[in-house]
Amino acid sequence: MQTFVWPVRVYYEDTDSGGVVFYANYLKFMERARTEWLRGLGYQQDILAREQHILFAVRSVSIDYLKPARFNEMLEVTAAVQSCGRASIVFEQTIVRHNLPEESELLSTAHITVVSVDAQSFRPKSIPDSIKKDLQSAS
Repeated sequence: MQTFVWPVRVYYEDTDSGGVVFYANYLKFMERARTEWLRGLGYQQDILAREQHILFAVRSVSIDYLKPARFNEMLEVTAAVQSCGRASIVFEQTIVRHNLPEESELLSTAHITVVSVDAQSFRPKSIPDSIKKDLQSAS
């Protein structure tokens, strides 16, 4: 399984009053990684919606928060395809902090199911074969 890695800096706005990343922002970081991964494969979500009438929507999330991230830290957010169905993709995602080149800490893990829906009706819609092929070759 190939893994896409997206660097994220923790900004003040990402944290709570204690300087720790607010729990919902881990999901935002993961969303950014999935979006950039798709962009890297040549798919921009606004263009998919406009030209192929496809939207990707999160259907379910299972996330574990293992250690806190803090203000101004550099993190790596990963995205990898665990499985790809007719109209769904299951991603495995992690957030890691690197303290030293040889030392890293796993902060969060998640399984996120994303579904393909019609941009107008919001009913399930098959992922086009071209996209599915690219997803499978990247995983």
